[in-house]
Amino acid sequence: MITGASRGIGEAAAHVFAAAGANVALLARGKEEITAIARQIGGKALAIPCDVASWDGVRAAVDRTIAHFGGVDVLINNAGVIEPIANLAESDPAEWGRAIDINVKGVYYGMRAVMPKMQAAGGGTILTISSGAAHSALEGWSHYCTSKAGAAMLTMCAHEEGAQNGIRAIGLSPGTVATKMQREIKASGVNPVSEMDWADHIPPTWPARALLWMCSPDADGFLGQEISLRDEAIRTRAAVRG
Repeated sequence: MITGASRGIGEAAAHVFAAAGANVALLARGKEEITAIARQIGGKALAIPCDVASWDGVRAAVDRTIAHFGGVDVLINNAGVIEPIANLAESDPAEWGRAIDINVKGVYYGMRAVMPKMQAAGGGTILTISSGAAHSALEGWSHYCTSKAGAAMLTMCAHEEGAQNGIRAIGLSPGTVATKMQREIKASGVNPVSEMDWADHIPPTWPARALLWMCSPDADGFLGQEISLRDEAIRTRAAVRG
């Protein structure tokens, strides 16, 4: 199961995992987008329109995935938003809260829905997209920094509570990736990240391949932790280039 699968890292992960032989359930609010991606992939893909900010929606998506494919072995918590970028004193409370609903509650809902199923099946892998913003404050990103810090803590909690029942929980901090989100950041003109050149960002296939590697035993040394794709040694182990 891949949330935020309509573009960027989520879309790339759908293709990478399917190419490796996995069935993929694509979750996103963009029904047309994920339907088109699932059509490209073929019979191994199932498109499930879903807003991860809805507990009922996420729970229903998990049930549908299990009914269609017979189980959920891997959950990739990828869905996330960075808009609207604004300084704290000028931020819109409703929009700030919406980011928390997607970036934190969405991760929690995914974990909450799959963990009992995985534990009953003997185990599973939960991978969550993190960010350097989880550890460093950036101007205009109070909602994003706060939510990514929360998501990182959820990974640690899932490991603490689930490891003994076969749950593999790992976070991935991919660095800056050439996606629509980076265009939104660039347009904001706020903080040093917006000043980066497009060529400085890595392609979404790199984190997608890293996510696939994280499902292997070679990544077991990072359970409950956050892997940084800025680390050259990690890039080599995950074979993300090319």
